[in-house]
Amino acid sequence: MYEDKTLVCKECGQEFVFTAGEQEFYAERGFQNEPQRCKACRDARKSAARDGNRQFFTAVCASCGGEARVPFEPKSDRPVYCSECFAKMREQQR
Repeated sequence: MYEDKTLVCKECGQEFVFTAGEQEFYAERGFQNEPQRCKACRDARKSAARDGNRQFFTAVCASCGGEARVPFEPKSDRPVYCSECFAKMREQQR
């Protein structure tokens, strides 16, 4: 039913094969999107995330005014919360 597909990695630009077996695995798990990175680039991203090499940004918490360290670059049009205030907000939503 599935046939091997050649895709282009959005990270390195190299072609890689999305095998019939991988496609079947994706379908069984309900994944709707094809992989966008080759195995080497996927492994490198996973490794970087585990190694703690993530860049963090400092912002002012919109709730308490304290320092908030976040893994994304804050934008002025959206509030940023410190870990404690964010946790409190999540509890209130439940």
